[in-house]
Amino acid sequence: MDFASLMSAQIAKSKSPPSSDTGPKKYLRRSEVEAQREANYRAEQEALKKEQDEKYQRKRKLEEEEATRDREREEKRARMAEESKRRREEEEAEEERKRRKRLGLPDLPPENVSEDNTPLPEQEEIEDAELVTKLREMQQPATLFGENHEQRLRRYWKMMKPAPVMSKGPIPTTLEMVPEKDMKVEAKLPKTEAERKYLFRKLASYFTMVFTEWEIALQQRPEEVKTSYQGKAAYNAMIQAKENMKPLFRRMEQREVEDGVLEPVVEIVKAAQERRYVDANDGYLRLSIGKAAWPIGVTMVGIHERSAREKLHESDKGAAHIMSDETTRKYLQSIKRCLSFAQTRWPPDDQLQLMG
Repeated sequence: MDFASLMSAQIAKSKSPPSSDTGPKKYLRRSEVEAQREANYRAEQEALKKEQDEKYQRKRKLEEEEATRDREREEKRARMAEESKRRREEEEAEEERKRRKRLGLPDLPPENVSEDNTPLPEQEEIEDAELVTKLREMQQPATLFGENHEQRLRRYWKMMKPAPVMSKGPIPTTLEMVPEKDMKVEAKLPKTEAERKYLFRKLASYFTMVFTEWEIALQQRPEEVKTSYQGKAAYNAMIQAKENMKPLFRRMEQREVEDGVLEPVVEIVKAAQERRYVDANDGYLRLSIGKAAWPIGVTMVGIHERSAREKLHESDKGAAHIMSDETTRKYLQSIKRCLSFAQTRWPPDDQLQLMG
């Protein structure tokens, strides 16, 4: 082959189109590398998120199934308890009927009391339409959720009951006030229920009188004293004492004051009425601090007990009532504040009876 034919072949080869190379590139641009890395990262994040979503859905499904099972178990347990209670009540009622029949006693009266202990009055039956009209005239809902005619009738008669009359004093109460000449209390606690109720009326009347005089004394102060820091503090102390005394009034209304508190309170009030404020303060200290033995110092050294150590836990008869609960502590402090005002409003004849 001559030189001309070689040159012709080379020229023809250089003019032919380049063949497409489908193999991997030997070199990549930086932008291509970054694009590939970003695509791989996004794919990994999408796969991770998908896996987390699947795990969350599985966990949520398991929690819902567990909650459903728990709810079904609680409902079943409640139904079984209610059924057991109903059967037990029926058995007790049947045994009581048999016992009454055996002893010749009258049969059990029909249950005519609602769940809120509101008895149905012996009144004529009211038609449902008329009852709805009466409730709407009283601006009450005609029917509550799940309420039948009997429950609606009970609700109507309950609203028709007259509300208890509240006294118009510093502390509103249903206890009837007694005149000032009848407020003097006796040293001993009464035995009968009627006498006990009258004692509560005397105590309520006395504390109402003290708070009324306290308010009047604060209102009669000069204006510059009222607006001063000490004047505002004195007024706030009276308001706080009045609020803290309300639980004692509620307990006296319901006649639920225990003798361990009532007896010292009667002693305090009796001494205050006789203007023996030191004696009243002594009664308050016995009521609040108590006379129980307090463990002071070393009570046990080695295996030997300290003398009279057994007296620390003999009984709680002398324990402090001020430590029983927060409500008792507050109204006992209010009684002390009433004593402090009473000795300024009604000073004693003997100056030695003034509290410090």
